[in-house]
Amino acid sequence: MNGFIVRACGAVMALGMAVSIAQAQQHDRPGGAPHVGHMDSRYNHNHYYANHGAVVERVPGRPIVVGGGRYFYSGGVWYAPRGPHFVVVGAPVGFFVPVLPPYYTTVWVAGVPYYYANDAYYQWNADQSGYVVVDPPAGDPNQAVYSQTAPAGAAPPPGGDVYVYPQNGQSEDQQANDKYECHKWASSQSGFDPTQAGGGVPPDQAEQSRANYQRAMRACLEGRGYSVK
Repeated sequence: MNGFIVRACGAVMALGMAVSIAQAQQHDRPGGAPHVGHMDSRYNHNHYYANHGAVVERVPGRPIVVGGGRYFYSGGVWYAPRGPHFVVVGAPVGFFVPVLPPYYTTVWVAGVPYYYANDAYYQWNADQSGYVVVDPPAGDPNQAVYSQTAPAGAAPPPGGDVYVYPQNGQSEDQQANDKYECHKWASSQSGFDPTQAGGGVPPDQAEQSRANYQRAMRACLEGRGYSVK
C-alpha cells in the first residue's frame, strides 16, 4: 500500500511539473497562441514561435492584414486563411509590413543590415515606407555579425528609415502595439498603406501620400511618448 501511495504521489508530481513547463512555454510564445511552438535560437534570437502548418481558429493579438487578406501578420508570425481557420505559414518573400516583429535581431552581412525573426529576414524599403520580407543573405548567414549596433566601418541603415526611442519606459510589446496602431491611423489619414503594392495609391500620388504617411506616423508616435528621428 505504501509503495502504491509513493508511486501515485510521484505521478501527480510529474504531471504537475509537465503542466508547469507547458504553461511556461505557452507564456513565452507570441500572443499566447494555443498551438505547438518551437524555439528560434539562430543568432541567439531565443524566442518561441508557432510551427509552420499549425492551424488556429483566429489570429492572436491585433493582426495586420497583408496583400488584401492573403496573409495576416501578428507577433512575427504569418498566417494564411484556410476556410474558417488560419494556418501558420512562412513569411512570404516580397511582401511588406509597416513594423518589425516585437522581437528581432539585427544581422549585419557585408555591412548591410537585415532584421531577423522566426526564420525570416526583413529589410527597410524607403519607397514603401515599410519592411519587405527578403531571401536570406548570400553566403553562410551563421557567420554574420549579429548586433543591434552596426559593426565598425559599416554603412548605417538607409536614410528613409526612422529611429523610434521610447521615452516613458514602454515595453517591447507596448512599442509594437503603439507602432501598429499609429500605422493604422497614419494609413487612414494619408490613404497610403505600406503593406500594399505601391502603397495602394496611383503612382502619381505615391510620393506625396508616402510623405503624408510618414508625417502622420511621426505625429502619432510622438504623441504616445516616443522620440522619432
